[in-house]
Amino acid sequence: MNEHRARKRFGQNFLVDPNIIRKIVQAVRPVAGETVVEIGPGLGAITAPLIDILGHLDVVEIDRDLIGRLRGRYTPEQITIHEGDALKFDFATLGESLRVVGNLPYNISTPLLFHLAAYASRVRDMTFMLQKDVVMRMVADPDTEAYGRLSVMLQYRFRMARLFDVPPGAFSPAPKVVSSIVRLVPLPEDQLGADDETLLAQVVSAAFGQRRKTLRNTLRDYLDVDDYATLGIDPGLRGERLTVGDFVMIANHVALKRR
Repeated sequence: MNEHRARKRFGQNFLVDPNIIRKIVQAVRPVAGETVVEIGPGLGAITAPLIDILGHLDVVEIDRDLIGRLRGRYTPEQITIHEGDALKFDFATLGESLRVVGNLPYNISTPLLFHLAAYASRVRDMTFMLQKDVVMRMVADPDTEAYGRLSVMLQYRFRMARLFDVPPGAFSPAPKVVSSIVRLVPLPEDQLGADDETLLAQVVSAAFGQRRKTLRNTLRDYLDVDDYATLGIDPGLRGERLTVGDFVMIANHVALKRR
C-alpha cells in the first residue's frame, strides 16, 4: 500500500521510535480481556502491540485512508473501527471500565479532553500523548503561570501524572514541540463535591476569562462583598491563586444562593 502522507487538518504526526512505543505500551500495562479504545491509531504504532496483548482493540479514527489500512491489516475479531470524529464520539457505547489511550491530535487536544471528561464515570484510566505545554497546564499547581481553566476542571475530575517526555525526533513528520505522556485516573464520585458541575465550569471559565483581572471583576455576576466575607476569600485575588477546592466552595455557595 502506498505511503500515507500526514494530513495537517487532522493534526497527524506519526510515532515511529520503537523505544518510545515500547515505553508507552509498558506505561499502559494492558491486560487481555480489558476494554481498551485507542483514539487516532494512525499508522498503528501502538495499535499493533496493543492488539498482540489484548486480542481485540476498539479504535476511533477519522481518516478514511488510515481506516482502509487498518481493515486491510486486521480482522474484525481483532479490531472494531469507529469511523468519525473523536470529539463527537459517544464513548458510553463501549460500556464500563474503559481504558482510553492515544496520541491525541494537538489541534483538538483541549476540547477532546473536556469531551472525554464527560465520560469519566465509565473510565478506568486514560493514557495520552499530548503537547508538553498542554500536559504542564493539566498538572499545574495554583499560583503558577500554567495554572488555569484546564488545570482546575481536569484536576477536579482526575488524578493526573506526567510520566515522561517524547522528543520531536520520535515522530514522522517531526513536530516543532516536545510531547509528554500523561495518565488520568478518575476520582471517586464521592470526592468530587460540586453540587452543580455546570455552574462550577461557568465560575472557573469566568475567573480565568481575563487573567489579569481580580475576582472582584471576573466573578461580579456571581459574588458580592458579603459573599466574599462569608467564603473567607479575598476579592482582590486573581483566579490563579485559588485551589480546586476554593472553586468548588464558590460554586456551591452560588448554587445555594440561587435556590
